[in-house]
Amino acid sequence: MRIVIAEDDALLREGLALLLRAESLDVVATAGDPAGFLEAIGVHQPDVAIVDVRMPPTHTDEGIVAAVEARRRQPDLAVLVLSAYVEQAFATELLSHGSSRLGYLLKERVGRVDEFLSALHRVADGGTAIDPDVVAQLLVRTRPDTRLERLSPRERDVLALMAEGLGNTAIAERLFVTDGAVHKHIRSIFAKLDLAPTDRADRRVTAVLHFLEDANRRV
Repeated sequence: MRIVIAEDDALLREGLALLLRAESLDVVATAGDPAGFLEAIGVHQPDVAIVDVRMPPTHTDEGIVAAVEARRRQPDLAVLVLSAYVEQAFATELLSHGSSRLGYLLKERVGRVDEFLSALHRVADGGTAIDPDVVAQLLVRTRPDTRLERLSPRERDVLALMAEGLGNTAIAERLFVTDGAVHKHIRSIFAKLDLAPTDRADRRVTAVLHFLEDANRRV
């Protein structure tokens, strides 16, 4: 796995590089600003980019803009975005433009090495990784929504894990239930959220987007 890191905090940038190299991952370049990041993408053609949301010069959304541009230039690039705190607008946008090969983690997750590496590999393998703390905060804020109130506590647990990007087997392992039980809960979630029985993968994304978008409207 070839990785480029874009992070303006030099200490965190070098710490990430050391951590990943210690795991025998190939960090081919690091950058402290969007221009350097995009240049590194063009030169090295990495498999994964790890990008800070807020970068110079304004420290607002430069990282997001650069990540979108990097994906435009290299459509198969996996992107794992790091943020210091929950930013609902970006979490929603992340899935609104397709969930494949995309992740959004809080920076504190890096210190939980196993979880961070698991998310990194999931994104690199074509999946989605949304920080569970982000999911938890958004789920709490969406509870006044009528359709979400239809869900049982267990169905809310399943939906939260779906939002993290976990598949049925991983959800079953996390909740200590069978795959069949998870499948039953997901069918119930689709029904209670009034999602038509079309493509199953699309409905998973739609279910997650429902509460992410509602949370964003309430901020």
